[in-house]
Amino acid sequence: MSEPAFRRARSAEAKQVREQAILDAARTLGHQRGVRDVTLTDIAAAVGMHKSALLRYFETREQIFLELTAEGWRQWSADLRADLGRRVQATPAEIAGAVAATLAARPMFCDLLAQAPLNLERNVSIESVRSFKLATLHEIELIGAELHRLLGLTELQTVDTIATATSLAGALWQMATPGPRLRELYTSDPRLGHAVVEVEPRLTRVLTAFLAGLGVETAATA
Repeated sequence: MSEPAFRRARSAEAKQVREQAILDAARTLGHQRGVRDVTLTDIAAAVGMHKSALLRYFETREQIFLELTAEGWRQWSADLRADLGRRVQATPAEIAGAVAATLAARPMFCDLLAQAPLNLERNVSIESVRSFKLATLHEIELIGAELHRLLGLTELQTVDTIATATSLAGALWQMATPGPRLRELYTSDPRLGHAVVEVEPRLTRVLTAFLAGLGVETAATA
């Protein structure tokens, strides 16, 4: 991009365009390197800005990625609800499979799910955390309507189910992406086979067991 394109944004519209460019750059870098390894300097360089100029738009690196986590929640929720909405009825195992498949299809979101409570929420303003938590709560409520329709889950059961799914997806993604040297070690020694993790099948098994433990049945046939 040409240098004039990165002069300080003066209008609300220009500021919004600049913020979106920063988010797009962070998203691309996160996909390429993993969220943990992307610095504020990296993001600034990707959009042709100095780091100090970027801080006019976002308070910290963590705020940028927390915004992307909220975006991920909205996109994942929409995909999952589209899947569930096409079903007249479903078993707990089918619901578990749908949740696991839609999460595993979003590797950067899984990465962000792990980073959010560990790092991202801890280096932003209280208002940023509040906004993020309310955004996720809204998506959980929307998903909850489908889970209640299909399985009869209560509000608390929905919160527990989604919390289990998203926290485990974040942890499993970290385990499934150990880096080439560790992956070579794990695959070269049969005794370390348990360390080779595939997110979707393991998440499906755990969620199926979790929902079975709640004692839920297909709402249409219960």
